[in-house]
Amino acid sequence: MGDGVLLYFGYPRAHEDDAERAVRAGLALIDAVAELPAQEPLQLRIGIATGLVVIGDLIGEGASQEQAIVGETPNLAARLQALAEPGTIVVPAATRRLLGNLFMLRALGRHEVKGFAEPVAAWAVEGISVSESRFESIRPGRLTGFVGREHEIGLLMERWNLAQDGKGQVVLLSGEPGIGKSRILREFHERLEQERARRLRFHCSPYYANSAFYPIIDNYERALRLGRDETAEAKLDKLEALIVGEYRRPREDVRFIAAMLSIPYEARYGAITTPQKFKDETLRALTDTVEVIARLQPTVMLFEDAHWADPTTLESLDLTIQRARNAPLLFLDRIGHPVSALFRNSAVRTYTT
Repeated sequence: MGDGVLLYFGYPRAHEDDAERAVRAGLALIDAVAELPAQEPLQLRIGIATGLVVIGDLIGEGASQEQAIVGETPNLAARLQALAEPGTIVVPAATRRLLGNLFMLRALGRHEVKGFAEPVAAWAVEGISVSESRFESIRPGRLTGFVGREHEIGLLMERWNLAQDGKGQVVLLSGEPGIGKSRILREFHERLEQERARRLRFHCSPYYANSAFYPIIDNYERALRLGRDETAEAKLDKLEALIVGEYRRPREDVRFIAAMLSIPYEARYGAITTPQKFKDETLRALTDTVEVIARLQPTVMLFEDAHWADPTTLESLDLTIQRARNAPLLFLDRIGHPVSALFRNSAVRTYTT
């Protein structure tokens, strides 16, 4: 379409998170185009709209053939694109509702848009938000009362009490999508908050299923509150304060966590000799750290959607579960697939609900 591209999400195959997929794709495109070598910097303007369209027959000939689309949604996306500043994405109210709090959004007010009788409210997407829970991000409003799941919550509280006595527990919350696993996890999380229990929360994502250590990296970045503009030295200071100061681990372990977080560390801690040593020592450091954290204070590891975890993270989980046998640690995973070998082969007490 001239110097523009029209992309459809939800056709020919629909997903429940198509709005999120579209925004993530837009952000990735903006970053990729900004890095292209060119005499003049290249920048994108992106408009994303959500709505119903009618898909017709192919029109045109040869390579120029395209699907005939009838509806106001593509027109709205084009108008929003015209509103966008270089390097930004603009979305309307319908898309903004579907995104919840998954992204940082800036209100742009209401705009007169050609072809629409009423002014259109618009928001600019400024990046991916840092959230404790995907469930809470896409359901930011008030939830209905929690009814009929006291048995499951009672089981979780029972296992937590055993874990506090030093009898490590593993609980797998499994079942088909939509039956309320995330809601149970949220209610359990709120009860742990009331008890001021230590919680380590990890989120796997289908968008990062091939990114090594993604949920662990995400957890550390949230705990450290790393800023984009911070220097490597400032980031290392924060990391060392956490690993050595709070978690009481040896200073030598900081290099492996720093390497995992892509923070330059060689000048302070020395280089890691081989990729295999990096992997082995990182797995060892992560497992040791979790055990020490639990022994300092009984801990719950809340792990969401392990069926999307990358292989290296699963390795880390396997080592952690084996180490949990005699530690005050409750490992709780929410998963939408049948029980995996990771949990069937666990040496600790494993319960499925």
